[in-house]
Amino acid sequence: MADRNPSPNSVHDFSTWAPVLRLLRDGGTREATASSPLRVTGRIGRQSWSLPLRRQASPSGRAVQEADTRNEAEAVERVRHALVAAGIDEISFTTKIVPAGETAIRLLARSPATESGLGPHPGALLLVEGAVPQPWRCLPDPVPGAVPAASADPALLERTLRERLPDAVGATEAEIAGAEARLGFALPEELKALYRVTRSRWEDWGDDHEAPARECAAVGCELFPLDDVYIADASSRRCSWTFAAMEAVVTPPHAAVQGLVGSPGWLVFGDNGGGDRLAVDLTPGPSGHLGQIIMIGHEEYVGASLVADSLTDLVTDRLGEPRGGSHEDRPPAVAHVNIRSLPSIEAAAHPGLEVLSIGVWDAEPLSLAPVFGLSRLRTLVAYPGTLADPLEIAELTALEYLEIGPEEWRVLLDADAVPRGLSAAAVKVHGDDDRDVAPVRAVVDELLALWGRPPIIQTVLRGDLGPTP
Repeated sequence: MADRNPSPNSVHDFSTWAPVLRLLRDGGTREATASSPLRVTGRIGRQSWSLPLRRQASPSGRAVQEADTRNEAEAVERVRHALVAAGIDEISFTTKIVPAGETAIRLLARSPATESGLGPHPGALLLVEGAVPQPWRCLPDPVPGAVPAASADPALLERTLRERLPDAVGATEAEIAGAEARLGFALPEELKALYRVTRSRWEDWGDDHEAPARECAAVGCELFPLDDVYIADASSRRCSWTFAAMEAVVTPPHAAVQGLVGSPGWLVFGDNGGGDRLAVDLTPGPSGHLGQIIMIGHEEYVGASLVADSLTDLVTDRLGEPRGGSHEDRPPAVAHVNIRSLPSIEAAAHPGLEVLSIGVWDAEPLSLAPVFGLSRLRTLVAYPGTLADPLEIAELTALEYLEIGPEEWRVLLDADAVPRGLSAAAVKVHGDDDRDVAPVRAVVDELLALWGRPPIIQTVLRGDLGPTP
């Protein structure tokens, strides 16, 4: 981690941080004393912040008012303005506060090679620039026998919508051709029939404020304008390495929808009103139909659910029965070993195992020997203290993501045994433990240096907060 001296930039001026530090000193979770200074960590970003403050509860029955948090907001705003001026998205900090006297604050600016984490700790370290987890690299399997459902009827769909939306403005053939050129392939016939009836533009509705609701009821979803139709490939479903590395792509042989992160054949045309996207599926699962309608959940990173066998069925409210979702009968590609899940690593071992997570454990530390030689095991996450011998990690030759505690990383670093096939890594700490960031900081420094990645920049500011009121 590279140190730097304070610069004239206001984000590196102690006075910028002083209101936040006084707020933490006077309203923290406990009082600081000369013999027991208050150790504080936090994070402030352009859009949000996290400070360990003791906040007073609002009077019963009343929501939190702006006045209740005005001092906090004003103190944070000073820092946020400085971040914007410096071109920094967010910054973590750690400090020791005493009731009076000089106080030092250590600022940790995120490296381009790290993802956002909690408190002063970074999230995943991006060791290989541009690398994405294996599920995000998966493409759909070909289903040569896939055909449209018998219910797909563009003429019926168009006729039904014209009856429901007699005054709607439809897309011209030129506009449809323009959308096809932008997307790179021809629109399905049902989707073209829909947009010939309505192109769903706000300017077409004028002062008719009920038009969007009528269209939603007629179509069965909140329809996107033709210009906003997009392909929901894997890149459209963004996720940090910390979570993405824990996912697996699995499509059972009887699934209607492939269990993908995204697909070049998922053509999004609407929303259910809650953030879930509706798409025409041109790469269905083994038991699916070409052009079926699927829903891509906004709270999930992998897979989609079947909504209707065709767009005609969606519009005419003929929703089909579920026929094997993408997660049905899912093999144990992801295994969790902890006090509440699997009782051993032996129970997790399987030729198709891709992700092994070792959580809270109250027995003897575990050996990784049962998973040696598993060619698909690409992710290992182990809670600190759960591994009998961290050097066994060297036997897991397919790892692309590794998340272990600072002590375990230290064993690997000292033995020059860090797997060099990793694309990303993380240092796992006990819960939100932030009592000493030095071991984590040292490990992060060395790992980034091993891959020649940009370091986290550290700045130490010193100043006097004045006496406690």
